[in-house]
Amino acid sequence: MDDMNCTNSCFSGPTVEQQGEMARAGGRSLAALQPEQRAEIIYHLADLLTDQREEILLANKKDLEEAESKGRLALPLMKRLSLSTSKLNSLAIGLRQIAASSQESVGRVIRRTRIAKDLELEQVTVPIGVLLVIFESRPDCLPQVSALAIASGNGLLLKGGKEAAHSNQILHHLTQEALSIHGVKDAVQLVNTREEVEDLCHLDKLIDLIIPRGSSQLVRDIQKAAKGIPVMGHSEGICHVYVDTEASVEKVTRIVRDSKCEYPAACNALETLLIHRDLLRTPLFDQIIDMLRVEQVKIHAGPKFASYLTFSPSEVKSLRTEYGDLECCIEVVDSVQEAIDHIHKYGSSHTDVIITENEKTAEFFLQHVDSACVFWNASTRFSDGYRFGLGAEVGISTSRIHARGPVGIEGLLTTKWLLKGENHVVSDFSEHGSMKFLHETLPLPQRNTN
Repeated sequence: MDDMNCTNSCFSGPTVEQQGEMARAGGRSLAALQPEQRAEIIYHLADLLTDQREEILLANKKDLEEAESKGRLALPLMKRLSLSTSKLNSLAIGLRQIAASSQESVGRVIRRTRIAKDLELEQVTVPIGVLLVIFESRPDCLPQVSALAIASGNGLLLKGGKEAAHSNQILHHLTQEALSIHGVKDAVQLVNTREEVEDLCHLDKLIDLIIPRGSSQLVRDIQKAAKGIPVMGHSEGICHVYVDTEASVEKVTRIVRDSKCEYPAACNALETLLIHRDLLRTPLFDQIIDMLRVEQVKIHAGPKFASYLTFSPSEVKSLRTEYGDLECCIEVVDSVQEAIDHIHKYGSSHTDVIITENEKTAEFFLQHVDSACVFWNASTRFSDGYRFGLGAEVGISTSRIHARGPVGIEGLLTTKWLLKGENHVVSDFSEHGSMKFLHETLPLPQRNTN
């Protein structure tokens, strides 16, 4: 009987359609606030993350214990599920960055044109509308994404995984507490009903953009299920590091170690190491292999690399593999052009790196690799909203339309056109009309740089 009561009460809240309407109305109220008020909400949320640390960690402990007792999560996912004091402190710092940079996001004039005498056109930034963010394991995603939605004036529906239910509940409660200081509590909704993710993807009248955060399988499933709603994200993070003939030994070992070993489960971790053929059987090559062995990275040989070896590590099943663990593929290429061709054929347009001391080779690589993020002599792990100074990210996009790479506040905005006239009609501009088009570019309003 108790179980029955619990089941009924657990799902007696608003339907997901009602939550969508609440997020839409709350988002519009949020967008109508002054930028300083939106920033105040985010600063308050950052304070709550540290002030209520013990309560958050207690809820997270419950999630970890339940996941462990059911044995349903792999180790990388357990790591993502886990919160700590240092993670919460980093989150708070990121949120304060978002608050500081959010002052001139919504309503910023990006173009002004005098169409004709007393007829002026402005293009201004506005929120996209209602975002649906679906995320697995990572409860720290909830305050990050909420802060970005608040800064950009968007309504937000959040759908987290069951494994993080306790953590998500407390973090959402704190988010709503912060929103309440300016009466916009409904702008961020946590979907707790039994709706399957697939059902949510059909609510095209309520949701303007879907952002999946999780495994490549989750992203692919969402992309398939979304009916008439754009999906922003990446389904795979197959990141490459190309080691050129003119690479520095010291830089190679440091960058490759960081790219692969610092957090192998991340989508911006190295998965394929491309090495110029002339480096085989050189001290630099030996140092790379030794370092990977010390770090206990399992090596899979690409077909060309395998052909150079008398003994071979396991030959790679596919050159398009995201390992998400201490494993990587090594393949040999004959030139920077061949490295670029390989990346275009087998990569996922996420993040690709060249290590070289030759500026001309580096510039060629930077210009020709068609990925969201392309780096020279830097770890793939820099591909991140926080590290880019965006405060945080709602995700990394590898699509070509609207936003690409780590997506912060700017990627959650679109624009609208404002035309201010004085009794103007189109017929005045006809061949025999009294008015002429001027189309003069006008200066933009001065931005507050404080």
